[in-house]
Amino acid sequence: MSAAGAARPRRPGSTLRGAWDRLSVYLPIMLMGLIALGTYWLARNTPALGVVEAPAPPTHDPDTVMRGFSVKTFDPTGRFRSEVHGTEARHFPDTDTLEIDQPRIRSFSEGGDQTVATARRALSNADGSEVQLFGDAVVTRTAAPPQPVLEFRGDFLHAFMNTERIVSDKPVELRRGADRFTADSLAYDNVDRVLLLNGRVRGTIAARQER
Repeated sequence: MSAAGAARPRRPGSTLRGAWDRLSVYLPIMLMGLIALGTYWLARNTPALGVVEAPAPPTHDPDTVMRGFSVKTFDPTGRFRSEVHGTEARHFPDTDTLEIDQPRIRSFSEGGDQTVATARRALSNADGSEVQLFGDAVVTRTAAPPQPVLEFRGDFLHAFMNTERIVSDKPVELRRGADRFTADSLAYDNVDRVLLLNGRVRGTIAARQER
């Protein structure tokens, strides 16, 4: 056999080099495929994060209930300012109000005048500066002599404790010492010493005794 027709044997080194060259061409594609498969697996098996929901608006359900309570407040100097008693109280977060059963509220003005309010039920704002009294409402104001005792009675009275006002759009009765007045509505301002009686107004003024 001639040398030209004989097959030339391949060397092991050249065979491995060719296989590596072909592998190096496809290696990046294989790596990208592996990364894609890994990412897909992680996405399928990783628990989904909970969706952050906006807080629900407060409902008109009490978040706090007190029974047989008594609350006292004092001014920055430590002087006693007010006291609230009740058989039960419920705080409503949506309106930030306090509903009180069988309330008895006692407060003192800057001048030392005492105001006592009672009713079957009361609705107070957060700081107690406004109190609505429902059912057999009575507000009594006692000042230093010779000022007579003032007493307001009605089925509804709205007392503004800080500004010393009392208003009502329901029939009311006012007693000032021995004097007595009734009206369909009332607006009283103790600071300005102004009393407005509206609607059917009737009054009885007791005779003053001579000294």
